[in-house]
Amino acid sequence: MASAPNAAPNATQGPGDHSPDVVLVVDFGAQYAQLIARRVREARVYSEIVPSTMPVAEILAKNPKAIILSGGPSSVYAEEAPSLDRALFEAGIPVFGMCYGFQLMAQLLGGTVDNTGAREYGRTPLTVTKPGSTLFEGTPAEQPVWMSHGDACSAAPKGFTVTAATDVVPVAAFENDELKLYGVQYHPEVMHSTYGQQVLEHFLYRGAGLTPSWTTGNIVEEQVEAIRAQVGSKRAICGLSGGVDSAVAAALVHKAIGTQLTCVYVDHGLMRKGETEQVEKDFVAATGVQLKVVDAEKRFLDALAGASDPEQKRKIIGREFIRVFEQAQAELVAEAGADGEEVAFLVQGTLYPDVVESGGGTGTANIKSHHNVGGLPEDLEFELVEPLRQLFKDEVRMVGQELGLPDEIVQRQPFPGPGLGIRIVGEVTKDRLDLLREADAIAREELTAAGLDREIWQCPVVLLADVRSVGVQGDGRTYGHPVVLRPVSSEDAMTADWSRLPYDVLSKISTRITNEVAGVNRVVLDVTSKPPGTIEWE
Repeated sequence: MASAPNAAPNATQGPGDHSPDVVLVVDFGAQYAQLIARRVREARVYSEIVPSTMPVAEILAKNPKAIILSGGPSSVYAEEAPSLDRALFEAGIPVFGMCYGFQLMAQLLGGTVDNTGAREYGRTPLTVTKPGSTLFEGTPAEQPVWMSHGDACSAAPKGFTVTAATDVVPVAAFENDELKLYGVQYHPEVMHSTYGQQVLEHFLYRGAGLTPSWTTGNIVEEQVEAIRAQVGSKRAICGLSGGVDSAVAAALVHKAIGTQLTCVYVDHGLMRKGETEQVEKDFVAATGVQLKVVDAEKRFLDALAGASDPEQKRKIIGREFIRVFEQAQAELVAEAGADGEEVAFLVQGTLYPDVVESGGGTGTANIKSHHNVGGLPEDLEFELVEPLRQLFKDEVRMVGQELGLPDEIVQRQPFPGPGLGIRIVGEVTKDRLDLLREADAIAREELTAAGLDREIWQCPVVLLADVRSVGVQGDGRTYGHPVVLRPVSSEDAMTADWSRLPYDVLSKISTRITNEVAGVNRVVLDVTSKPPGTIEWE
């Protein structure tokens, strides 16, 4: 997952640049493309996502050891349906098609795909007709799978063996061991396909001959080497937010270049209660890194005055971060003297979901700008070091554990770089921040007291600053703000479901917030999954 020396900022580089075993997931607009990539990594093989619009020559130039074609919403015979150059299947690289990818493979190689009216959605019984096949070896002859299709493959391409069927689809899976081409009509990546992970691993290990060797130890070793090559003898600064991502990124870079790294903690006034103290106590004690604290609350609040649009707020916060870092850079250079090495690099804890949701790397639409991706000024004076750019959150936590960071840091709930600034729906002011800080602290205290910290992914508390509702407190009428509790469960933040917290815990949080936080008279619960809603409100 190494970045090449002097790589351009925001270059999409990662473990695939050095790993001998890289699986590319070709995204045809599937809601599950990121999940496929995760499942491959769970099999300890490195994966990356590429858009279906990428020319086959470019796909092959990445030297993949295997390729997976994702599902997608289109019909393969539709006029505007995404397609591929047939040359992909003639390159000698093992390919596994899923759902739309399966149908596209069938069509391009001479099989028959049409709208037979054989629609299947949801859990479906699958009959394995060749139990000893490469994909289905050791799995039951009858197994539940997750289907989502309106078209069907009625005839496999010449040379392919049909290995599974359903009551309404005669070709639900096929294999060609000679050409190392495989496909299934269903979604093996979702948990509803009971033996899906086993089928995927059979493709990786048996069909493609890959070795499950990608570990957190590999990640650390590769990144340390890459960071040293990129930074050389120059110096770097890292924006330490107190969150998991920036802490692990900083620890990784510190392991690589030691005292060449200085962490800058910007106290922008958008942090949670007790955040600054925790950064100074836990992280510095664990790593020994050099930390420079900058009090920039007034600067950020002045810049945010009047801004209520979430994208505008993100860009303002991203811009001000960089300006603060440039000021810190000048101060570090002045402290080092004329003979000091140049501070040329900015370390960021950008993750793969950040890149994907910002429209990078997959050819998909921009869901939201991220403070590390697309939210930075065009005149950025630093070269970026992004050692976590190709990792999912759970992988970042494992890297943090590998580096010896304490659980208080590694297991913290995710917290956005723009902080509470994007958890206030409306203009950000000091009073609103103080109000939200108290409500957030209460929610976190009660979740910890109930032993639920590991049960949920995170629980953003959102202040609806531009909304007021009538209430009654102390026999009097109130006109206060509502706050939203957003507890979610997730593996990697690409998809999420709302957490079913015990009613007594929710009741205690609500009672404490409305009793203890002046200005809040209503607490509501967000029960929206992702998709369609994102985890953060802004």
